[in-house]
Amino acid sequence: MYNLARSLLFCLDAERAHDISLTAIETAYRTGLNPLLATRPKPLKTSAFGIEFPNPVGLAAGLDKNAAHIDALASLGFGFIEVGTTTPRAQPGNPKPRMFRLPEHDAVINRLGFNNGGVDALVANAERARFDGVLGINIGKNKDTPNEKAIDDYLFCLERVYARANYVTVNISSPNTRGLRDLQEEETLRRFIGEICAAGERHAAKHGKRKPILLKIAPDLGETELDSIADVLLASSIDGLICTNTTIDRNAVAGHRHANEAGGLSGKPVFEKSTEVLRGMAERLDGKLPLVGVGGIFSGADAATKIEAGARLVQFYTGMVYRGPALIGESVDAIRALPARKAA
Repeated sequence: MYNLARSLLFCLDAERAHDISLTAIETAYRTGLNPLLATRPKPLKTSAFGIEFPNPVGLAAGLDKNAAHIDALASLGFGFIEVGTTTPRAQPGNPKPRMFRLPEHDAVINRLGFNNGGVDALVANAERARFDGVLGINIGKNKDTPNEKAIDDYLFCLERVYARANYVTVNISSPNTRGLRDLQEEETLRRFIGEICAAGERHAAKHGKRKPILLKIAPDLGETELDSIADVLLASSIDGLICTNTTIDRNAVAGHRHANEAGGLSGKPVFEKSTEVLRGMAERLDGKLPLVGVGGIFSGADAATKIEAGARLVQFYTGMVYRGPALIGESVDAIRALPARKAA
């Protein structure tokens, strides 16, 4: 059924198809037709950063930027849902067109630019949701906020989302907000993470419950940069790391008519690069921080590879575009079949 729907959706502009897909998932949920879209996987309980997940396969941020479809997406069988990226103020994002499919490569390039309705709208939507599972909220900065004041945007969002989130992801790795990735520089990151974690502890005291804070990094980092990030994280009280966001590297899609479009490339071409970063950070962090593997998951085998590379949890988004909800259960089953899981 999804293959038929995909063939029709792929006749449309990519962003328009995205909106229609969310509407279809929402309609299926409200009319009780979810089983036609996906069979919920059997539980595979997984613990990470103090949270127990019903299964280790989650939805990556970006699909539901405003937390408007949490219940519908959760009904597909994800072990956790991450919404956002959200910013202090609503913003339209970059000019259209800003999303491009590369079906020959099972890939997407997007330069959406944190288009969203603002953090207060996201929180209001999240509070209306019935979902009582694990909800991550991904936070960023407004496009017109200079880097020297970026921390103010993140602290603002952290305060707003803290009560509703089960964990918070700090996104400094999107290539679609000018200068954002500069926040990954060692000394800048050290100060930034220090302030974020200190604020998290203040909110934990106020709310009587500590919410894990995760950092999401880019796949386009050299060995020295990864060394520096690992040093910063190990010296901080951050709770976890997500590897990785989209890539600006176009080598894997060179020659495609959309290859030179600005933005982040996601899908199969980023799998090896993101997994290499994941594996490298797993070695550097030596089990001291739980890792989430993201990037290019298109099969159960891909999800299992991320776990074997050091991830405790996995997420995908572009894989859903090309494979549909069946990828969720397939990924859970592949992780369940890993030798370490069988031994446990």
